[in-house]
Amino acid sequence: MEMIQIVGLGLIATILILVIKEQKPLFAFLLAMCTGIIIFLYLVEKIGGIISVLQELAESTGVNMVYLKTILKIIGIAYIAEFGAQIVRDAGQESIASKIELAGKVLIMVSAVPIISIIIETIMKLLPT
Repeated sequence: MEMIQIVGLGLIATILILVIKEQKPLFAFLLAMCTGIIIFLYLVEKIGGIISVLQELAESTGVNMVYLKTILKIIGIAYIAEFGAQIVRDAGQESIASKIELAGKVLIMVSAVPIISIIIETIMKLLPT
């Protein structure tokens, strides 16, 4: 049912954007951006629930919370970069959208360095000397 509401909102916004775009392109873009933000804010609650379940699972299995926090941070960076890039693409700025995606990829790599270093250290300990 929730997905039907999201798709319905998207379809209504799309129809309005198509009608408005000829006369007021700025308003059409603002409507598209606001629709995206409304959908994103609707999903924030769902994302919070997923994070809570993952934290409980990590605590019950004894996984170090640093790993979970790092992975959640990486996922967050990916989603935010994609969302921002799509908004900028809607405004017709493909080059800026590409830069946002590049920045997201670099920040993901920076965030992943601690996990990558631990994996490499673990592999080095397993190798015979």
